[in-house]
Amino acid sequence: MSVFRARCPDCRTLTAVAVGDEYQCHSCGREFAAGLVRVPNAWGTGGETMAAGAAMSVPWPEAATIEEQTLAAQVEATARNLPARPLVLGGCCCSHVGAVRELARRHGRLAVVWLDAHGDLNTPESSPSGNEWGMPLRMLIDGGDVAAGDVTLLGARNLDPPEVEFIAASGVRTELGPLPEHVYVALDGDVGDEAELDVFMPEPDGVPLAELERLLAGLPRPVGAGFTGFRASERNESALARLGHALGL
Repeated sequence: MSVFRARCPDCRTLTAVAVGDEYQCHSCGREFAAGLVRVPNAWGTGGETMAAGAAMSVPWPEAATIEEQTLAAQVEATARNLPARPLVLGGCCCSHVGAVRELARRHGRLAVVWLDAHGDLNTPESSPSGNEWGMPLRMLIDGGDVAAGDVTLLGARNLDPPEVEFIAASGVRTELGPLPEHVYVALDGDVGDEAELDVFMPEPDGVPLAELERLLAGLPRPVGAGFTGFRASERNESALARLGHALGL
């Protein structure tokens, strides 16, 4: 019995269905390793400009588009509509919260590998801007969805002082080590080299795209992943396909 209908990115037929944690188009026969969840809304000043990034053409069947008008409703709707192995394409990093929360519920212990030029570890009290897109990783840790010691933050090079203090006190890792069985990978475009990617909050000294591919290919195949912070562009569409395939999705 079909448990998941989606539009096939190849033949555009609304016949892709879930078979276990794989996806197959019953029209053209193409198989996929993840179902795409688009989460366009972003939660911060000027966030409406990020929505177009979640509409880019990428080679995975579309499972759902989450368009709720509050962050709390977005998180709940994402969790409700999450396919067995999701690939989230979001406006800002808050897009990961519902996916991580639901995957943690399904699998129990969940590790998170968070690739971002920023820490996303602020709270409403510590944030200099008040933008919620600077808080989602802290939301997940403080909410008990993932343990701080199971979080690996990579590529961060613009951290606020309270984030630095939290990393030191909490046990959030900044280098890859052994990972448990179930892993979610969250990648914000600004972790990369702005000469190769079109991103919303570029920072100098980003990781080259080829190096990001090698890093992702060396991780265990994740139970879910997400890409955020990318502007809509043809070269980003190509880069996202490369990064997703490096993860085995």
